[in-house]
Amino acid sequence: MAILPDGAVRVPADLAPLLEHSVLRPEATALEVRRACAEAREHRLGAVCVRPAWVREVRRELAGSGVKVVAVVDFPEGQAGTAERAREARTVVAGGAEEVDVVLPLALLRAKDYRGLLRDLGEVVAAGAPVKVILETCRLSREEKAIAAALSKGAGAAWVKTSTGFAEGGATEEDVALLRSVVGTEFGVKASGGVRTAGDALRMVRAGADRVGTSASVAILAGCF
Repeated sequence: MAILPDGAVRVPADLAPLLEHSVLRPEATALEVRRACAEAREHRLGAVCVRPAWVREVRRELAGSGVKVVAVVDFPEGQAGTAERAREARTVVAGGAEEVDVVLPLALLRAKDYRGLLRDLGEVVAAGAPVKVILETCRLSREEKAIAAALSKGAGAAWVKTSTGFAEGGATEEDVALLRSVVGTEFGVKASGGVRTAGDALRMVRAGADRVGTSASVAILAGCF
C-alpha cells in the first residue's frame, strides 16, 4: 500500500489494479452486480465494492479471479451504534468480504470523543478484514480530516478513504495529498466520489492515492487509450 513513485502508473494496464469497481446504488440489480463482476474479471481490476446484501453473490462471481471483494458497512451515513457496525462488519467478512469500508462516526469526531471513536473503529477492525475508514472529507475541516486520518490509523485500520460518493462532494487532489501526508507512505489512501475519467483517476494517484473507487472503471480505462 506504499505511495507510488511518480510515473509508476502507465495506463491502462497499470491503472486497472488500482481501481475498485463500485456498485453502491441502493436500487442496483443482480444483473448490474454480475455485470460489474464480469467487467472486473475482464479488465483485471483491483476489487468490486458492494453493499452487504451482494457480498455472497460477488464472492461467487469473482471466485478464482484475484479480484477482491469489498463491502461497505454502516453506509452511507455512519450513524449506527458501535455494536451494530461491528456486527455488520463480522457478517460481511463471514460472507466473503476481503476488505471492509466503514463510514467514520462523525458524531464522535465532532464531539471530540476520540477515545470513543478509537473504540468504535477498533470494534470494526476486530471483524478480521482490512478496514478502510470513509471520512466524507467534504463535510470536514482540514483539521478534522487530519485528526480523523490519524485516529483511523491509530485504531488499526488499513486505509483512509475520502468519500462515500453519496454526499455533496467527492475526492479532491488536495484532500488525497493531505491524507497521504498524515498517514505516511505505508498506509492506504483510497480516493472515491466523483472520479469519472482517466484524468481524474490519474490525478488522484499522483496526489497520493493507491486505490481509486469508481463506478466508471471501464470508461476510465477506455479513456486511457
